[in-house]
Parts: sequence; C-alpha cells; structure tokens
Amino acid sequence: MRCFDKKIFKGLNTKKVLAILLLSSSLFACSSNDDEDPSTKVAELTDLDNAFDVEILWDRSVGSGVSDYFSRIKPIVAYDKVYSASRMGDVIAFEKESGMKVWQADLSDINNERSFWDSRISALVAGGPIAGLNKIFIGTENGDVFALDSETGELIWQAKVKGEIITPPAIDSGILVVNSASGILKAFDAQTGDELWEVEQDVPALTLRGISTPVVASGGVLVGSGKGALNVYILEKGQAGWTTEVGEATGSTELQRVIDVDSAPVVFGDKVYTISARGNLVAIDLKSGRILWKRQYSSYRQIAVYRNDIFITNTSGHVYALNRINGIERWSNVELTNRSVTGPAVVDKYIVVGDFEGYLHWLDQDTGQIVSRHKVDSSGIHSTPTVVDDKMYSQSRDGDLQVIITPEIVSAEQ
Repeated sequence: MRCFDKKIFKGLNTKKVLAILLLSSSLFACSSNDDEDPSTKVAELTDLDNAFDVEILWDRSVGSGVSDYFSRIKPIVAYDKVYSASRMGDVIAFEKESGMKVWQADLSDINNERSFWDSRISALVAGGPIAGLNKIFIGTENGDVFALDSETGELIWQAKVKGEIITPPAIDSGILVVNSASGILKAFDAQTGDELWEVEQDVPALTLRGISTPVVASGGVLVGSGKGALNVYILEKGQAGWTTEVGEATGSTELQRVIDVDSAPVVFGDKVYTISARGNLVAIDLKSGRILWKRQYSSYRQIAVYRNDIFITNTSGHVYALNRINGIERWSNVELTNRSVTGPAVVDKYIVVGDFEGYLHWLDQDTGQIVSRHKVDSSGIHSTPTVVDDKMYSQSRDGDLQVIITPEIVSAEQ
C-alpha cells in the first residue's frame, strides 16, 4: 500500500509539515490494522465483471515520473502531439496517433552545462505543461518558468517567480499567468518572457500542500486562495476584482481551520464553480462574484462540469454527481473510500477516476455505479486523467503514460 512520502513536504517549514501530516491522516488512509478507525480504513476493491475492456492505443514512458512526490504533472494534447514531463526534468513530445517520440528536452540541464562527471540534479518540475502560441510552458518548485518551442523543444525563454510553482500556469491573449505557493501571482508576456505585473496574496501560516491553478475567463484571472476564497484579477494589469468566500473555518485549532481553495475553478457559461478543502462547493456568478448556491462538500481535487452535472471526489474519496443548476445531489459512490482518488474525468457516458494502486475506474454518469476497471501501473495515479476527443491520457507516478480508448457500448435492447 502506497502512502504519502515525506518527500512530498520537501521545502516546507517544520510547522507546516507537521500540520499537513496531521491533516493528511484524516484525508488519506495508510493504516491496515483490522481494528482501525472506520473513517480512515481503505476500501478494498471487490471483484468486478467489466462491462467492457478498454483499448490501449499506445503506452510510453515519461522518464521516472513523479515517484512519491506531490507533483500532479499530467499530459496535454496540442499541435497534434502529446506533451508530458517528469519531475526530474524530462519534457517529451509524442506524435498523437502513433506515440512516436518527436523530441525530448532536459530541464535539469537546459543550457547543456553539465559535464560527464556531474550528477544529474532534479529540475523539480511540478507545474504544467500547458500549451499556447506554439510553445510549451512548465514551472518548477525552484520557481523557474520555462517556455519551449512546441515543435523542437528548444528553450525560447526562462524566467523566475518567488516560491514553488506546483500547478500549471494559464495563458490567454498572449499573457502567461503563474501562481506560486508563496502567494505570488505573476504575469509574463508569453512571447518574450517579459514581466507584466505581479500580485502578492496573503498565505496563512498553515495550508495544504497545494495551490489553485489560475484560470482565465472574460478578461479576468480566477484563482483560489489559502484563505478559502476565490479571487479575480484583471488579466491585462493585475488589478483586484471581486473576492468570494468559499471555505468555512470550523473548530478551535489552526489545523481544523485549514480551508484552502486548491482546486482549479471551472467556468461554464456565465458561472464559475469551485470547492474548498474544507467548506463548500459553490456556484458563483462570473460577472459579480455573487454566490448562487452552495453545498457542504470538501475537496482539493479537480472538479468536472458536463452538461447539467457537476462531478466531484471529496477528501475521503467519495464520488458525487450534483445538478449544476441547483446543487442538488443526484448520486454518490463510497466504494473508493480513502483510496486517494483523483478528480473525475468525463469520457463518453462515464466519468473516470484513478486511485493510489494505479487503477482507473469507469462510473456510469447516470447511476454512479462502477462498471469497468483498468490498471495502468501499480505505482499509482495521482493526477486527473486528460480527455481529448474521447481519448484518455493517464500517467502513473512512475511515468507510465497510456492512451486509452473507451469502447462504445450498444444496449442489448437496440
């Protein structure tokens, strides 16, 4: 059984590490005692007759992956290629249909300065990749931002941000926005790497090991905060817009009052949906920041919005479907309790989540029933799968990247 490794907390001060370790004991189960607390017991998988067997289009290795570290690196699809990275610094472009390697760059020695005798030092890649303007952008825990040519992998520009970059940047209108764990939100000219503006956000003494991925919509940058709020900044200049409280601090200790908004907000039409690690799932009017409805769910994983549904996995690994219009729960599935379940990905008429043992689970969108299961890699799946054109791209902790096709199931009545 794979538990969170101490390496996840590298770079944090002792106070933060202790707090996160204590909090994680209630969020993630690592015990296997028969008399353990039911709230922390890891659900065992039951035998399942798969409704279908998936097709593996291709399977490739992306260096050594992220191992036991926190990094939620995930593959992206752009320019007819699939791009992904390893924590060590390998950035690889694959041909989308065949999986053939197009190029590979090494961010741990991007300027080719390492001699034959030097040991390789990890680039600590954790944020990205994302694509835009024929470039691939990646951030590291050292605060480095790299822009690579999407066709060749050549370094176009490099910049620095104060603090760790552990989520993908966002790009829109030629502006790249990077959020760091130190509270620095920084914008660059995506073509040149020139700094455009910088905002310093307050960061509580105790936070989860995670920050919100910035999202650009309607000329604004939406980003969650460690104080449990969703903030908006004007993309062009960085001026503050509205702020809406999402988390609700409860309890008497600092630990009990951790309310980070780490999940990336999801914009759907004129509304934005977001969730706190302790507090609420909320629907917010995009223009005014007014809360339209809120429900008591807690998560730090990515949420999915599809048609009139919202799909979430909470801090205990329970999967939920809610009506997007009013927040009313449609179904819940608790079969994956404490299995460190990823956020949900929508593919065809299913949602798919990964777990710490490397399984992907297909749940029926209408009922929440698990209908099929596929194992990618026993090292585990830490990042929400990427879905493009009904193909799913899933990368394990050890860097095993699979492109998976879900077969169409024809009803027996047809």
